Amino acid sequence: MLADVYNLSGQKVGQVDLPDSIFNAPINVSLMHQAYVRQMANARLGTHDTKTRHEVSGGGRKPWRQKGTGRARQGSIRAAQWKGGGRVHTPHPHKYTLAMPRKMRRAALRSALSVKAAEQAIVLVDELALPEPRTRLMAQALNALVGDASTLILLPQKASYENVILSTRNLPDTKTLLASYLNIRDLLTFDKVIMPVAALDVITSYLGR
Repeated sequence: MLADVYNLSGQKVGQVDLPDSIFNAPINVSLMHQAYVRQMANARLGTHDTKTRHEVSGGGRKPWRQKGTGRARQGSIRAAQWKGGGRVHTPHPHKYTLAMPRKMRRAALRSALSVKAAEQAIVLVDELALPEPRTRLMAQALNALVGDASTLILLPQKASYENVILSTRNLPDTKTLLASYLNIRDLLTFDKVIMPVAALDVITSYLGR
């Protein structure tokens, strides 16, 4: 699959061959959904907690004697039916993590990349470099490449792209991400994906197997 390569001014400067095994793979919607649910579930902290009647302070003494008062028997003023008492059937800390084999996760990424490629939502650039960290310069480049669409920028490494990373921090609906950290949520969240040709090599190195 041939794809056009552009410069930061939006001018076509060449073409590159996208591997069909990654960008023209069978699209499995259910697999992408499973990978997305897994990623969102694994992001949950699971630290929410409520106190039971044994954790609420006070209530150690029986409020009144068992019989002879005409009132319902009570053992503690910290029981669930009392104001300020403990809670029942409420959240407690636990893990939400879901497991998914690596082959399935990578197949889901291939499906998502194939969807983006079919929608012509992948924009390749010959080199993504800025002379200085300026939001204005990055905004001009994005406007020339994708217009006002939300954009995920994939970088091959962090070392030589500090200016790009700094220049996108104040841009709405724009995110920079290392190509080795590519994930299903970001692929499905953003409208367009911009990557230099060097980032394509990183993706091919682990998804092309």
